[in-house]
Amino acid sequence: MSAVTTEVLPAEGAEEPPDTGARHKLTAVTGLAALSLDAMASVAYGPEAIVLVLAAAGGYGLGFTLPVTLAIAGLLAVLVASYRQVIAAFPDGGGSYAVAKTHLGRRTSLVAAASLVLDYVLNVAVAVTAGVAALTSAFPELYDDRLWLCLVVLVLITTVNMRGIVDSARAFIVPTVIFIVSILGLIAVGLFRDAPVSTETAAGHASVLADNATTVGALLLLKAFASGCSALTGVEAIANAVPSFRAPAVRRAQRAEVALGVLLGVMLIGLSVLISRFGLQPVEGVTVLAQLADASVGHNWAFYVVQFATMALLALSANTSFGGLPVLLKLLSRDNYLPHVFGLKADRQVHRHGVLALAGVSAALIVFSGGDTNTLVPLFAIGVFVGFTIAQTGMVLHWRRTRGPHWAGKALLNGLGALLTGVGALVVTATKLHDGAWLIVVALPLLVAAFDLVHRAYGKIGERLGVGRIPEPPRRERSLVVVPVSSLTRLTSEALTAAVSLGDEVRAVTVCHTDVEDHAATDALERDWALWNPGVELVRVSSERRSLGRPIAAYVRGLVAEEPGARVTVLIPEVEPAHLWQRLLQNQRGAVVAHAVRRDTDAVICRLRFRLPDLS
Repeated sequence: MSAVTTEVLPAEGAEEPPDTGARHKLTAVTGLAALSLDAMASVAYGPEAIVLVLAAAGGYGLGFTLPVTLAIAGLLAVLVASYRQVIAAFPDGGGSYAVAKTHLGRRTSLVAAASLVLDYVLNVAVAVTAGVAALTSAFPELYDDRLWLCLVVLVLITTVNMRGIVDSARAFIVPTVIFIVSILGLIAVGLFRDAPVSTETAAGHASVLADNATTVGALLLLKAFASGCSALTGVEAIANAVPSFRAPAVRRAQRAEVALGVLLGVMLIGLSVLISRFGLQPVEGVTVLAQLADASVGHNWAFYVVQFATMALLALSANTSFGGLPVLLKLLSRDNYLPHVFGLKADRQVHRHGVLALAGVSAALIVFSGGDTNTLVPLFAIGVFVGFTIAQTGMVLHWRRTRGPHWAGKALLNGLGALLTGVGALVVTATKLHDGAWLIVVALPLLVAAFDLVHRAYGKIGERLGVGRIPEPPRRERSLVVVPVSSLTRLTSEALTAAVSLGDEVRAVTVCHTDVEDHAATDALERDWALWNPGVELVRVSSERRSLGRPIAAYVRGLVAEEPGARVTVLIPEVEPAHLWQRLLQNQRGAVVAHAVRRDTDAVICRLRFRLPDLS
């Protein structure tokens, strides 16, 4: 049985009860800015992923860019419709984890949760490195400092999110609007062009187009479809964070989900139309989006607006994870699959521990990759496809069980989505396995095993504590209070006053070491104690070692052995200065004693903090 610690005064920095005020929650617009940046930014690499795969079949293959994009847009519509249903059916958030937990069982729900956790963490690392890569492309002299730039961007995003999801949404809404307007403007202008205005961006760069082919195989189209589906990452984030929205949360979250689907679909299809219209060919060192901006608006200020807006949104798209993952971690902690600390909220509705954990793991990934996006991209999107498939499959069972209006059509829609995303998950995993995706294949079951380990630990703790059972009625026990003292001061008086109020018997204990100086000091204390005569016995505990905590712990063990029916409390008096810097002047004796007693005994530990007034 572990020792119990109580605080007479509230610990500094303790998190306050959550404030459920609407000012700390999202509207549909701010929700779009806070939770959709990942999906929005994917238009920068989704069409490019399609083009790069189809380029293996030459110009003939590129002709299938629009059909593949339309298929992805169709899947996007299915996913948006499905996640609107998920939002309504599971308003507490959690997305695929909540769906699987209800309809597919505990094990499948943990797979869904693990896949989401991995995807969220990778999204932060990929987004930050991609944004910095765009910056170093514009300013090559910064390339050698890309790792530090990535970490600085991560710290800035984390700092903003520590102030609350609403503050982060407000901070990021301007770059989000600029990006959307830039892409839609690029598409609108490009549709009125019969030919590219400029090809300056691609000039001098080698083409990656293969020799022309006369046929395109189904496997290549499937691979292009799976690669292009990377543009769908982030579609699930709004459903995962429904509790972050203002009331009516379900309606606002659904509106944000639909707005995301419409904007993302229009941008993906519009860019693909321009790729076909301009006969664009992928080249080394230049993004497809940069070529489209060059072709549509020319190589002028508008081109640079598009590039800088894309760079900013890529870096800030990490915010999607900061909005969704802490809510998921809260649900997992509530279900005893993660430490309960992840369920705590600060006064701004911030799950601080989830935010800091996400930032820490993402920073480790960035350092591991050296700030290189290409090292991380092969690991990306597998987790979200797994989550898509589980969520859609669970919703099929949901409709079969609830059987509401038109349930068969809804179930058919979800079933089709599960089939498409399941195939996408298999293809993405198979095609990227040798590029590093095997790490995800290994990490996924390890994370599920970690969830199980935490759950079993909480189960054992709950069994010992009798959680769920009516406990025995409280009973009165003899109480012994031990107060460690080293000198006679006002702090000693305050400690004894508190002790006699708490216990039936109080004993003051002082540790005396073997050296002559310490013996003299202890003798002086005993003489002063006798003159003071507080009505509390002073016990001298001898120790051959220069130790403080262990002798007191040994004395407490002796008391327990002498009086097995007594409740022993160790009351440790401590001075708390008015200023934080003054704590550096403390000798930390109280912490040493508390640690030894907690480690070696079952006594209750009570740390009495005596606040000093500000005398400055």
